[in-house]
Amino acid sequence: MIDQTTQPDETPPSHGDETFEWTDEAGDGATGSAKSAGTTGREWLAQLQTMIENAATQAAPVMREVAAKAAELAAVAGEKAGPVAARAAELTAEAGHKIAERSRELATEIRRDQAARGEAQGTEPAAPESPSATDDPVDQPRSDGS
Repeated sequence: MIDQTTQPDETPPSHGDETFEWTDEAGDGATGSAKSAGTTGREWLAQLQTMIENAATQAAPVMREVAAKAAELAAVAGEKAGPVAARAAELTAEAGHKIAERSRELATEIRRDQAARGEAQGTEPAAPESPSATDDPVDQPRSDGS
């Protein structure tokens, strides 16, 4: 059966342009088969480099704007985080003081209970005294004479 859309003496249309070949920028019409593979590769790389440079040139203002916005956001975050961090430090210091006070009270209660039961005072470790400058091992002379 003959296709009714084409005449028997006409050639059917091609489905793709298979004759396309890269040409140099001068447009001298030389085909890829006449050029060496190295020359064609260099031309492609040069075109690719030009495309990349153009994209970078066009993207630079946008990237500067993105960087500026990021810097602004970082500044706002820093401003907001500063007071929060300061308050957290205050709360941590307060909690540390409360824990230390409760620990001292517990130690006092334990010693008082031991004394009430009549346990010997010599069996428990000595309570640490308040630190002074003479207790610092750095300030004390060493036993080797130096």
